[in-house]
Amino acid sequence: MARVTVEDCVERVPNRFELVMMAAQRSREISAGAEITVERDNDKNPVVALREIADETVPLDKLKDDLVRGLQKVPEIDEPEEDEPMEYMAAAMAGHEDGSEGLPSGMSIMTPQEAEMGAREGAAGAPTDGQTGTE
Repeated sequence: MARVTVEDCVERVPNRFELVMMAAQRSREISAGAEITVERDNDKNPVVALREIADETVPLDKLKDDLVRGLQKVPEIDEPEEDEPMEYMAAAMAGHEDGSEGLPSGMSIMTPQEAEMGAREGAAGAPTDGQTGTE
């Protein structure tokens, strides 16, 4: 191929933005010393990269994966799963009748009945449209 055109490459990579990103990645690889799979013909690295993509002499999947890895800012790390909040509550209540030991100071665990009564009292004492709730 004497000249490479975008149309030759778009047949292989339909998205032009993705094509530019992949060609830039391949060009960086060539600059870093990767083996060229087509004749250089006195062309610069970006042109060689485009010719390789058009001729399908480089695996596009690998090139795309390398591109994604190169652009990642945070490395992929497997993190342990967080414990469920119910497990914390069960552990805090284990062996304690009032369930308050093991909780941060000022906190206690309500029974469902206490929560329902508190919700009713809060609704009854809540200010209406014209009231601010301050005296």
